[in-house]
Amino acid sequence: MPRREETVPHGGGYAVPILALTLGHVFSNAVRTIPALAADVLQRDLGLTAEGLGLLTGVFPLVFALGMVPVGVGLDRFGVRRTSLCVLLVAICGAVLAALAPGVPAMLVAQALLGFGCSGMLMCPMTYAVRAVPPARFVIWSGVILTLGNSGLLLSASPLAWLVEWQGWRAGFWASAGLAVLVFLAVTLTVRQPPPKRGAPASLWEDARAVLTMAASRPLRPMMVIAFASFAVMFGVRGLWGGPWLMEVKGLSRIEAGNILLGFAVAMTVAPLTCSWIGRALGRPALLLAGSHYAAAFIVLAVIGGGPGGVLSAAAGLPMLPVTWDTVLFILLGFIISFQALTFDMVRRVVPPEATGRALSAQNISFFGGAAVLQVVSGLAAAWGGPAAALACFAVALLLCTSGFLLLRRRAC
Repeated sequence: MPRREETVPHGGGYAVPILALTLGHVFSNAVRTIPALAADVLQRDLGLTAEGLGLLTGVFPLVFALGMVPVGVGLDRFGVRRTSLCVLLVAICGAVLAALAPGVPAMLVAQALLGFGCSGMLMCPMTYAVRAVPPARFVIWSGVILTLGNSGLLLSASPLAWLVEWQGWRAGFWASAGLAVLVFLAVTLTVRQPPPKRGAPASLWEDARAVLTMAASRPLRPMMVIAFASFAVMFGVRGLWGGPWLMEVKGLSRIEAGNILLGFAVAMTVAPLTCSWIGRALGRPALLLAGSHYAAAFIVLAVIGGGPGGVLSAAAGLPMLPVTWDTVLFILLGFIISFQALTFDMVRRVVPPEATGRALSAQNISFFGGAAVLQVVSGLAAAWGGPAAALACFAVALLLCTSGFLLLRRRAC
């Protein structure tokens, strides 16, 4: 029996499907940041050291990065709807297993399932938008997707801190699983978009190799390099080490730390659309991207400098700078790092529409591959020098990768 052709959205009919798909990104942001406010109880209940916590949480971005290959192939070969529903099913299984995990092995498997399941949560709405939204409006819609998706960070700040205090960290994963089920239903009911028309048939292996080839291609290299550190900062600071810094170093309670991280999350929720608008208005995406990432590196260093025995604390003649200092800097960091939204439009401009799924997935390999590597490195650094050393890893990575981005852009010109 021939396959029933799906309906392509026309006019403004793309808005509801994009928003439904973006709810998956809300889930992804919520579930992957649970360790930030539950790090201490996770370590206690699972018997983890600081290195072990870094390795455990590093599984998510590592599998996420590896999942970009089949996700990119699926988006271009089978379409957004089928790919989205498949990864959502995997994510639901991962969240349930995490909530039930009796020990480290089960949690490792859960993090791997969550990493693979979440690997398509941003690429699905982005790819749908590339194929359905007029090109002139894509940069704005990419900001909408990131803005709505980052609202998941709001769920994992103060609300999560309250839930962990009340019911424990497992409740956070149960709540995330429930959210994923709702997203699955929303996508099932609203998303109708056929796979893109293809030329000569290719094998799955050839499609997978095309994703990796794109990742190493000359046009994408600059974005791949800066992406390696860009998301790692958000994932590492907001998703793990921000909580220990505020609680262990600054002496805050879990709820107080959650309130500060909520400010970080609010900034990251509001900023992508604003940054996309600024990028469209000024027309200098590369300059904005590099400048913002250099600024983000110095903001992280300023947070460290305001800690006990820090350079800025000593200059002020204080044991450490007040928590207000951290609050302002975390909010500023959340806004500044959101200029990473410009990379999606930069990638879109250098590939044909039928290759968009693979190209965006190739970039996401670097986003999450960098997060995986730096998560492990930061865990080792934390075992040696505490949360300050872990945060310093991300600042150094930002400085190096941003410089590499500018160098590769110059060579490409």
